[in-house]
Amino acid sequence: MPGLFEKLFGGKDEKPQATSSTQAQANRPKPIHVTDADFEEVVLKADKLAIVDLWAEWCNPCHLIAPIIEDLAAEYDGRVVVAKLDVDHNPNTPARFGIMGIPTVLFIKNGREVDRIVGAQSYVAFANKVEKWLDA
Repeated sequence: MPGLFEKLFGGKDEKPQATSSTQAQANRPKPIHVTDADFEEVVLKADKLAIVDLWAEWCNPCHLIAPIIEDLAAEYDGRVVVAKLDVDHNPNTPARFGIMGIPTVLFIKNGREVDRIVGAQSYVAFANKVEKWLDA
């Protein structure tokens, strides 16, 4: 019966192997987490379009768009700076940009805000804004 047991259950000491998709996820570009202290250096002085997701841990719509922001970081890797800023721990930047609600995603080019999206939107809405400002 040990042969049948091993066929049914695969043996007792086998550990699951990491799949290539799991490895790909680990190597996938991610948004940069910025703070009030490094916002100017990372975002405002960027030599390309920057997208900044202003969010908070307690904000459910922020969690809804988080995968979209991650997808944008992967899709536009090398062409766009994609960043996240926690508004609870970094109040100066939201005040500077007049943020009244979250999630708010700022689109910044050449050191100035050129556009924004407030609230949860689809991937297409965010990608359309990126495309609009990417080569503008």
